[in-house]
Amino acid sequence: MRAYFGRRYMLSASHRLHCDSLTPEENRTAYGKCNNPHGHGHNYTIEVLVGGEVEQATGMVIDLVDLDEAVKTCVIDRFDHTNLNLDPLFASLVPTTENLCRAIYSLLKTGLRVGLLEYVRVEETENNFFQCYDAPVLAEASQALAQAS
Repeated sequence: MRAYFGRRYMLSASHRLHCDSLTPEENRTAYGKCNNPHGHGHNYTIEVLVGGEVEQATGMVIDLVDLDEAVKTCVIDRFDHTNLNLDPLFASLVPTTENLCRAIYSLLKTGLRVGLLEYVRVEETENNFFQCYDAPVLAEASQALAQAS
């Protein structure tokens, strides 16, 4: 029988929503105040759900320490208190929270044991959240990851 374990994490980061291929007017129309040249920040809540068979010996799907270490290494250390626009993953992607959620999913998919990651949910504000169940590693993201390693 499959069981699930979810955990929440916090990180703070800034970003500017801007696409170089759009005109200044198109950027303002698409992103509104989030296109502010000085950027803006969020206190994100990251929710990670893992699932799998409960190990007979431990009675757990995953060791909490292992999950915390994977999230810290792959996500928190990388994005907390940073400007997302400056991260190589967003060199050719607008750092929307949709893309941040997809990036976190992809990073954790490679950082956890195969088959454990069920979904990632990113809460940007009290009213806005984004969820990713499966995200193919973006070509740009995987290339940037390879260069950053």
